[in-house]
Amino acid sequence: MATVIRLARYGAKKRPYYHVVVTDSRNARNSGNILAVVGKYDPMQAKDSDKRVILNIDDVKAWMAKGAKPSDRVYKFLVKAGLVAAKPIPNQTKKNQPSEKTQQKAKDKADKLAKIAEEKAAAEAAAKAAAEAPAEEPAAEEAPAAETTETVAE
Repeated sequence: MATVIRLARYGAKKRPYYHVVVTDSRNARNSGNILAVVGKYDPMQAKDSDKRVILNIDDVKAWMAKGAKPSDRVYKFLVKAGLVAAKPIPNQTKKNQPSEKTQQKAKDKADKLAKIAEEKAAAEAAAKAAAEAPAEEPAAEEAPAAETTETVAE
């Protein structure tokens, strides 16, 4: 008999409450043909609440030793409780990344923003240096520009 540890729904409409049960994998979710209730799950509780997931650790270990396999959601509960190791997350293919054209646009935009930030920092540094420098006397005043006359050739 293939046994599984999974959730069986109880509670009212729009107020779910689950029992963590051990049952035959061929039974329906709420068939009533359960072998044991090994915990409770109340999704209406806050995520950090101690009352959200309550597991009987000893019973879960015993059933897993007998070959019961946890469902995906129950497996997450067991990982959080520290009973099993987390499943590794596989590396995604390149399909999850933006196209080369989009990546190039993002790179160009980042370069442009970096250049603007550099210019702004340089301008601020120059303004700060000019403000801190003592007022200097002009060494020599510029001579007035010589007036030029244009001659028109006839």
